[in-house]
Amino acid sequence: MSDLVAEHARSSRKERLHRTIALIIGVWIVSDIGYYFALPAIVDRLDYNVSPVSIALYYIFWNGVAIITFWPVYVTWPIFAKWTTFDSRLVSVAIWTIAFVGAVAFALYVIPALPQFDWREEWGAVPELPLATPLYFLPKSIEIIFQQLLIVAFVLALAAEQYKVRTISIFCAALFGSAHILLAFSNVSWGYVARFSVLATAFGLLFPYLILRVQNGLAYSYIMHWAYYAFTIFMSRVVGPTTMMDFWQNLWGGS
Repeated sequence: MSDLVAEHARSSRKERLHRTIALIIGVWIVSDIGYYFALPAIVDRLDYNVSPVSIALYYIFWNGVAIITFWPVYVTWPIFAKWTTFDSRLVSVAIWTIAFVGAVAFALYVIPALPQFDWREEWGAVPELPLATPLYFLPKSIEIIFQQLLIVAFVLALAAEQYKVRTISIFCAALFGSAHILLAFSNVSWGYVARFSVLATAFGLLFPYLILRVQNGLAYSYIMHWAYYAFTIFMSRVVGPTTMMDFWQNLWGGS
């Protein structure tokens, strides 16, 4: 009898895990479908620089959906994480303050001071990210919160089944990398999609360790995620695609 009870319990846990993962993937896909196909009907232009408030409100809605849907998963965080949430409130406040001030300073002072983005017409459509204005990071910061919420739910769901951090990292890398393939719905090249997917896979390997094993790890996970966009903007405006394209053409003997 005890064996049957134990088997039933294991089966129930697996079903719960599969249901949670399916919900995470479903919420992610539906939010992207809504962004690419429903949101354009109510905004002038689907662009973080042109419609920042509308896109920010859209992702605030999805943040609420994620928190409500996965709240039973989030409350298990103290069980599986090495550190109690906000174990040292002074440190947590310091991290929050430094990150907030740094983000605002970059958006308001660094971006306007950067050189204009140089892009040749023959390269195709201009990517949205290098053209970022200070308001770009209003919706982007909220979107990153949404993605981090889904990642936390995914990591905790697997941790509840006693998967090792290394295994969770591999699964998380696969989820985060494949989610960025949905960028193909936007007006960007496949090379752009591939670059984001590969880098997202690399970030996905790191997120579970930060979330489960590092004090204030979610903050570091978010900062790393946000900083990638800031770094991309900085490099594309300072170094510029023209410099990089000319370098590769000269290296390979192109015209």
